[in-house]
Amino acid sequence: MPAVALRAESRLSSARCRKRSPLAIAAVLLPAAFVALSWALVAGDLDVAAADVLAALTGGDGMGATVIRELRLPRALAAFACGGLLATAGALMQVLLRNPLADPYILGISGGAAVGALGAMVLGAAVFWVDVSAFAGALAAMLLVFGLAHGDGSWTQTRLLLTGVIVAAGCGAAVSLMLALAPDTRVMSMLFWMMGDASAASRPWPALAVLALALVAVMPFARDLNVLARGEVVARALGVRVGHLRIALYVLASLLTATAVTLVGSVGFVGLVVPHLVRLALGNDQRVLIPAAALAGGTLLTLADTAARTVMAPQQLPVGVLTALIGVPVFLFLLSRSPRGKA
Repeated sequence: MPAVALRAESRLSSARCRKRSPLAIAAVLLPAAFVALSWALVAGDLDVAAADVLAALTGGDGMGATVIRELRLPRALAAFACGGLLATAGALMQVLLRNPLADPYILGISGGAAVGALGAMVLGAAVFWVDVSAFAGALAAMLLVFGLAHGDGSWTQTRLLLTGVIVAAGCGAAVSLMLALAPDTRVMSMLFWMMGDASAASRPWPALAVLALALVAVMPFARDLNVLARGEVVARALGVRVGHLRIALYVLASLLTATAVTLVGSVGFVGLVVPHLVRLALGNDQRVLIPAAALAGGTLLTLADTAARTVMAPQQLPVGVLTALIGVPVFLFLLSRSPRGKA
């Protein structure tokens, strides 16, 4: 097929996949994010008024303002950042692998972070070193997967996925060993981290900055991703540097996942379900899907984390448990409605 015809087909495909305008999407998702963050600030054992929220945001005094500023606001922003990071990483993985069932943890990044974090917990390290160890473990797993998958130069999607599965299995075995050998006084905190826990996330700003920078970096390549979604042959014919684009975005998705896992631990199904739902609602135009997925993922995890700390208060639930309880039936429902042979 000539390049001119391919470009015309790509433009038609891009027009078909835009089911909603960006303004309409922002009109729905931005208020939803605002409502989720507002609920996270006012919900809890201590009743706070709107004046307390305003005082907290403007540096005022009072018990309510202090609770919001020092406890609830950092936790809400951490949950929002983590959800946005995972949903963005999931959207990138799904278009790069051309598989709607791909998720951010598919390359063993979560397993590497778990090994690093739990190893620091076993040694009794402070929270700062647990975060550092988790991020280092995630990066080490990423480098190991990419190094092994590259091998003799024949880097392929299948080889990358298989390597990721094997590395994740090895990390799972290491985690099980550490849980078996850890002192009883530390096992509960280790299990909570593995199931997702935003209660100790007191520094959300770096993760929010990473999310913002990632969106800024990805959006100029959204058109190339639209073309790549139609197949590697079409993308190469239209001049897309597929190899460089794929490696760069794989690394970016891995870094986003590592940042999210470091912040709140392992939280499943956000990076899998949210991009899938956004794609069904808005189409497959990456210029719309990626920022919409980031907003939707942040909103969902903020709501889930607020519910996790209020549903059975004063007892707190791991947020990863709630996202799994939501994600499993939703995804099974989506699969049951999909045409046979399609995800």
